[in-house]
Amino acid sequence: MTVAIIGAGVMGETLLSGLIRGGRDAAELVVGEKRPERAEELRQKYGVRVLANTEAAEAADTVALVVKPQDMADVLTEIAPHLRQDQLLVSLAAGITTAAIEKHIPEGIAVVRVMPNTPALVDEGMAAISPGSHCDEEHLAIAEDLLAATGRVVRVPEKQQDAVTAISGSGPAYLFFVVEAMIEAGVHLGLPRTTATELVVQTVVGSAKLLRETGTHPTVLREQVTSPGGTTAAAIRQLEDHKVRAAFITAMEAARDRSSALAAGMD
Repeated sequence: MTVAIIGAGVMGETLLSGLIRGGRDAAELVVGEKRPERAEELRQKYGVRVLANTEAAEAADTVALVVKPQDMADVLTEIAPHLRQDQLLVSLAAGITTAAIEKHIPEGIAVVRVMPNTPALVDEGMAAISPGSHCDEEHLAIAEDLLAATGRVVRVPEKQQDAVTAISGSGPAYLFFVVEAMIEAGVHLGLPRTTATELVVQTVVGSAKLLRETGTHPTVLREQVTSPGGTTAAAIRQLEDHKVRAAFITAMEAARDRSSALAAGMD
């Protein structure tokens, strides 16, 4: 089964490299890329065919659309005459609904919507997939297999995809923001920046592993660190006083609303 990846940006290359690391034969992979220098770079690095978008779409059984939301309509208009009824389209564009994609392509082609995230770069991604109106179990299984090369995959109703975008799609940026703040705090408290960075990064990695491997609720884990009248309790009190919890909720609501607005723009 041949897979075409249209869009060779960060996420497109992440998917490509993940598939190859996962054992996919480079002969089964095609990339759609217009820039000659980028095309040559991908040929040299991965040994894949790099073609025009239309040629890539024609050559594939599954077409992964890894383009910016604002570019999706133009790309679909370009490749639509070259699509076949037996193909599967997998869209990784934030906010774009399967219904909006189906309006731009021939009737009956199966579409799966995906919300990935950047930890896919290190095979620790979180992807949520949703079926379009012509999508069946086989199509979902193909999409799951595709995304599993870069991390974990869950199925969700499409109406939940804007919330997924706000949580896991944008989520790495929130965590990086917190990491930045903790490193700056460490410097402010007198630590060398390199030491503060190592302390914070390993704390984040270790805490995430503790969450995953124990399956313990985060409230319980937090309480295990928070002794009555201790240092952690003093810090948590400040976070609560500054309404950090409420700020996170408000931020994620804003991300969800922006995801919904992107879909409206394509319609």
